[in-house]
Amino acid sequence: MNALVVYESMFGNTKQVAEAVAKGLATRIPAEVVEVGAAPAEIGPEIGLLVVGGPTHAFSMSRASTRQSAAQQATGPLVSLGDGVREWLATLSTSTSGLRAASFDTRVPKAPGSAARAVAKRLRRRGIRPMSPAQSFYVTATLGPLVEGELERAEEWGESLVASFPVLTA
Repeated sequence: MNALVVYESMFGNTKQVAEAVAKGLATRIPAEVVEVGAAPAEIGPEIGLLVVGGPTHAFSMSRASTRQSAAQQATGPLVSLGDGVREWLATLSTSTSGLRAASFDTRVPKAPGSAARAVAKRLRRRGIRPMSPAQSFYVTATLGPLVEGELERAEEWGESLVASFPVLTA
């Protein structure tokens, strides 16, 4: 069984969290990190755990208009340039009923709303069972950086997600 971490990131903070989560997952199972624009449209049976994350924009997942606003605020190139997690989830298909999932977001502390909760809801609608409550990782401001310690917390969360999975041997 493998894990796939799919992320959307404007300024690079969510990408960093996705990589840290995958590092934690990789302590027990193979884990691949993919930017949403390169994510597969169908999740095959080799994937047992799907982790999806994105930034919180206007209380939820990004939309074309909020991505455009982010581009106007950017001080450098954006990480995710096309469609976001919202659009990817709308077309996602799976070929296995045993797929488990988890979701995360990045956001400013105390800000209302959560992209992670919206992702979890859409995954459940597709029949993909969540294995963990939605998780938020915090940035100091809209452009970042991440709050100190968040990458370590993301790696630990990744480890906790796979703690009950069987260890694969070569």
